[in-house]
Order: sequence, then C-alpha cells, then structure tokens
Amino acid sequence: MNAKIARFLETHQPPTPCLVVDLDIVRANYKALHDSLPQADIYYAVKANPAPTILETLVALGSHFDAASVAEIQFCLQAGANSANLSFGNTIKKHRDIARAYENGVDLFTFDSEQELNKLASAAPGARVICRILMENQGAKWPLSRKFGCEPDMAKDLLIAAKHEGLKPYGVSFHVGSQQIDPGQWITAIAKTATVFADTARSGIKLEAINLGGGFPACYRDRVPSITEYGDIIGTALTKTFGKTPPRIIVEPGRGICGDAGVIRSEIVLISRKSYDDETRWIYLDVGKFGGLPETTEERIQYRIRTHRDGGVTGPVVLAGPTCEELDILYERAAYELPLALEIGDEIEFLSAGAYTSTYASIGFNGYPPLDEYYI
Repeated sequence: MNAKIARFLETHQPPTPCLVVDLDIVRANYKALHDSLPQADIYYAVKANPAPTILETLVALGSHFDAASVAEIQFCLQAGANSANLSFGNTIKKHRDIARAYENGVDLFTFDSEQELNKLASAAPGARVICRILMENQGAKWPLSRKFGCEPDMAKDLLIAAKHEGLKPYGVSFHVGSQQIDPGQWITAIAKTATVFADTARSGIKLEAINLGGGFPACYRDRVPSITEYGDIIGTALTKTFGKTPPRIIVEPGRGICGDAGVIRSEIVLISRKSYDDETRWIYLDVGKFGGLPETTEERIQYRIRTHRDGGVTGPVVLAGPTCEELDILYERAAYELPLALEIGDEIEFLSAGAYTSTYASIGFNGYPPLDEYYI
C-alpha cells in the first residue's frame, strides 16, 4: 500500500468497509500505458470504475472512453469528455439506447451479430461500426471468451453487410481476457484479426482500425509482466503483421488504469473454527462478494492482503463476507495464511482493489450499503 493512502487511512479513519483510490496512480498508469503503446488511442473502460473524479482525471490527460451503456456515456459527457472520443462498446444494446447515444454525438459502435447490425443501421445511420471476434483467453484470470464476439468468417460477412446497410465498416475488435498475464496472447489475436482485414479487402472494403481490447493487468498475488513488456510484444506483432503503416490502434484498459490505485479496508467481524481440531480459521469480514468483491468468484482474482499484524506467525484461513448467503465465501482453496494474532475488530486491507469493486457493489443486499468511496 502506498504512503498516500496509508496516511489518509491513518488520519481520517473512515468507517469500514471503504475504498480509497489514489488519483496520482491513475495518472501514472495512464501515462505508462501511453508511453508503452504510443501508437494507440486509449479508450478507458468506464465499467472498471466510473467514479466522476477518475473520469475527470482522464479527460484532463486526453483519454478516450469506452462505454457499456447510455448511463456511462452520460457519466463521460458530464466529466467533460467530447462525444467524438466515446465508443459504445457493448455488443448488446437496446434500439432506443443506440439512438440516444447517436443523438448525443457518439458515432462509434461495436457489434457481433446480424440482429445488432440491423438495430445500428436503423438507429445510427452512417455510424462507424467495429465487429468483435471471438478469442481464446488462455492466460486470463477473468476470461471473456464466450459471451461476446463471432467467428472471423462471420465478422467478414457482417462488415460487408454493414456497408450495404449504410454504415461505415470501420474495424475489428477482440478481447484476450481480463487480467491477462501472457502478453503473447495479443500476437495470436492480431494475426487472427489480420485475416478479417484481408478478407474484407478482397470484397472492396478497407478497414481502418483494430481494437486490441483490454486485459492489461493489476498486481494481485501472481507476478505480472511490466506494461513495457506488453507494449514491446504488441508493437512488434503489429509491425510484423501490418508493416510500417498499421491501421488505427485502439486499446480499452480498465483494470490496468485504476486497479492498482485502490485499497479496500475491511473490519474483521468474526473469527471462528468449524471443529475443535480444525486448524483453519474462518475470518468473516464486513465486505464480501456482494459488497464489492465479486471477482473472488471461483477465486479467480486473488488480492494481496495486508494487516497491521503482518510479520508474526501465520496460519491457514478461509475468508468470507458478512451476508446470510452461502455463496459469500471469498477464498477457501487459495491457501491464504494470515497472522495468528488477528482479533475481531482488526482491520485488513485488500490491495489493488480500485477496479471492478465499488461499481459491482450491491445497493442493499441484506441491508448492507455499498462501499464508501474516497478519491484522493
């Protein structure tokens, strides 16, 4: 945990559970990605954390934005973003939401089916459209390989159809999976995308952009490559595949921008064991899956955890949330060990918790309010 957040927590002692985000880290992560991939336009994935202060910070840095809903488009416009710098990247949109986005000046949309294409042609005539292709997500801690995208041969046909429907076939997108710890996955994805470019070119359509998606990681328990390594591998793959004049490059980071900027502080509500000879303690916290930690589902995202009793003897634990719901178990198989000296009322901190936490929090399951949020 960085010194700035530590000082804030020590000075203000905010009630738990709470999320504290350091905007200086948001700025630093944006600049690091920009420096590592200077050829790319950065479209921040608003869904990762749509806090107004984060959006305003990124507007000031010149960021573009990828929105998943009309509400997120409004968040961006209220933060000062130009509608020309927004994309409506969700492939599942209501006709009226497409129309409203278009009326607000958004003219870049993503789709992956004929049915969505028909809605776009009707509600956003002349708009630029990007077709998303399916992609394997090997190496990703949070896969995105089934719900979104279509096979490349279908993408080719859809982009050709887009032209016939009066839309502008603009490019191809993919996503190699969130928290992708293998930069090499972009090599395969870029090569796959190139086949769609070639196939549509043979039909007289010149595509202009590749959306490389997100996937840039935060620092959880596993070691992750540096953002420079991602930039080097992706840049080399683009040059090898498209030569010295590649199409426009778009990236959609979310976790990689604000993940490491945040810390969730939680209070221990209960420590217990399930039998007299059980060495594993169950530690129940005042935050759980429904309060901002849903990415602990299947124990996929494993946060680094800090306590003020670190350095002493440790023992195995199961971590769980406070709700009356069996699903609200955070970690049971991930082999976490925490200090034996921990007591009820102690506070623990989840590090790198700035993304996909507060925005996921229930607004009142079991009567628990969402996380309090502080942006400093």
